[in-house]
Amino acid sequence: MNVASQNNTDFYGRDFLVTKDVLIPRPESEMLIDAILNLCGKPYLPGVKASASKITENLSILDVGTGSGCLAITLALELPEAHISACDISRPALAVAKENSVKLHAHVTFYESNLLDSIDFTPDLIVANLPYVDKDWPWLDKASLSSEPAIALYTDNHGLALIYQLLDELPRKTKFLVLEADPSEHSAIIAHAKNHGLNLLETRGFALVFEQS
Repeated sequence: MNVASQNNTDFYGRDFLVTKDVLIPRPESEMLIDAILNLCGKPYLPGVKASASKITENLSILDVGTGSGCLAITLALELPEAHISACDISRPALAVAKENSVKLHAHVTFYESNLLDSIDFTPDLIVANLPYVDKDWPWLDKASLSSEPAIALYTDNHGLALIYQLLDELPRKTKFLVLEADPSEHSAIIAHAKNHGLNLLETRGFALVFEQS
């Protein structure tokens, strides 16, 4: 499929197609990749000593709200031994993600799903860059975001609605959860996650890393 009106954006050193149907990949999201590589005991920068791996072999990862596919595809290429899946509620976004996977020769299985509704397996790790922008943030420059899909940016409950929903739905056997959120939201997310038996391992910029107890 040829996605119309496409542009190109660098993410983690690779060239991704983007359209009006997906968010533009941002450097903040690269921190999620760094955090997952760290969990897997792999150095994410030259000269950075790898941490001890917390992950077993044959890791399965699900990217929820994949958009352009930048997270899932990057993980598939950085962790070729892992099994990578991705889902999104938006069919146009999935079309972009699938084209990127072909373009970059990454093996990712895609699903159309509203969060975990249509997912019939339990991944070891879930990563998610869900909509977390609050339209009422006083510092928000809405004009700069006007070319990106509102469905991928904004949500209710001060930007926390979908993150809370994912936390509420998280399968008990999913060992790790890696989320992106604005740092102003982190304390609320950490408190909600703790109520579901999730322990915070680290924050890394916009990324939060949790482990199920």
